[in-house]
Amino acid sequence: MKTKKVVSILFLASLTVTSLAACSTGNKVQNGVVKDGVTTIEFWAAPNPTQQVYWKEVAEEFTKENPEINVNVSPMKESPTSEASIQSAIAGGSAPTMSENINRGFAAQLADSKALVKLDELNGWDKLKESRNMENTMEGWEFSDNHQYVMPIYSSPMLFGWRLDILEEIGVHEAPKTYSEMLDVAKKLKEKYPDKYVWAKDALADPTAWKRWFDFFMLYDAASNGNNFVEGTKFIGDEKAGEKVLGFVDDLRKEDALLTRKAKDPFESGLGIFTDIGPWTISYWKEKFPEMKWNETYTLAAPPVPDDKETSNVNTFADTKGLVVYASATKEQQEAAMKFINWVYSNPENDLKWFEKTNLPPARDDLTTNDTFKVFLDKNPELLPYAAAVPNAIPPMDNSKYNDIQTFIGQHAFNPVVKGEKDPKTAWKDMQEAIEGVLK
Repeated sequence: MKTKKVVSILFLASLTVTSLAACSTGNKVQNGVVKDGVTTIEFWAAPNPTQQVYWKEVAEEFTKENPEINVNVSPMKESPTSEASIQSAIAGGSAPTMSENINRGFAAQLADSKALVKLDELNGWDKLKESRNMENTMEGWEFSDNHQYVMPIYSSPMLFGWRLDILEEIGVHEAPKTYSEMLDVAKKLKEKYPDKYVWAKDALADPTAWKRWFDFFMLYDAASNGNNFVEGTKFIGDEKAGEKVLGFVDDLRKEDALLTRKAKDPFESGLGIFTDIGPWTISYWKEKFPEMKWNETYTLAAPPVPDDKETSNVNTFADTKGLVVYASATKEQQEAAMKFINWVYSNPENDLKWFEKTNLPPARDDLTTNDTFKVFLDKNPELLPYAAAVPNAIPPMDNSKYNDIQTFIGQHAFNPVVKGEKDPKTAWKDMQEAIEGVLK
């Protein structure tokens, strides 16, 4: 689920990429339309067998109902990264019609180079948002130029896991919701278990860009009500909220509640009692740590918020990716792509099939109210908190320099505060200056 750094396109120029095929009959394509009237669109699925199976199945069903459109599904290459393979294909003139597996930061890079279609300018976009019931979810997806380049497939709100069993042992009966409640837990934990920590995670001191999605941005989105961090070439981070986040982390450090050295399975072992948890972790636990049981061993909660904030409908970071249509596609292919997307998402059964296969919550507002998903969620109640949080989940920033920006958050602010090297106010100021420098 983590984005790797994209390497140079020149280095990748020799990579073999899948060329746009017509169909199995070998008919020649002219302007995106096969001679017999069939429009062929090339769809690159994520390099994940489960997702490839899903897309091949829905493409076959779609073609049965729409024989005038052939959807050719193939996996995108991931050597050295899927992003690099896409950039190489664009540079070589062999990009697919559409692909999944795109986050907003990478989409911003592609949009800056005019490689993506503005989805909101295609016929059927408004119908798609309405029929899939994702108006609220889409609010955070508009780019700084007021256009939409990515249609989110899934939105995994990142929640914090708490070791419920250990909380009970120290006399706390529910997950803390505010900073002061969490600091109270830290004091009680250290009194009873001096060798345990609230947050045990080596990534807290690591400046790697994507790691800020799973600590800083979860807390910042909650404290700022989902305020944007950058907009176009301007830094618009909420200073008050940001300093509160850094101050909270600093307070945890002062309580000796943070552990930044590497440790094996710190949350599962109980060395730490609080950590970020995505829905994919649930599947992993069922196989590797069957003792981790929801509402017994652990519980899931929204990020804690400053004491003056509401504790309901709390925003958090969304680990999310979606579909894009490439500008190199012909008008016929673009129209066919939108028809395919609308067909898939007009039926909630297709989102249910996705949810069942991947455990990744579909990016729609009604997961907890639509009867289509009720049986599945009843059987998998640990996924219910994720489903409920989808409308409040904030996607990654839509800036082509997101990798630099997030590295600076770690280098100049979050990591130094965690280590006790800077006070929160100085850290925020230093970070802002570094980000504004790269945005010029």
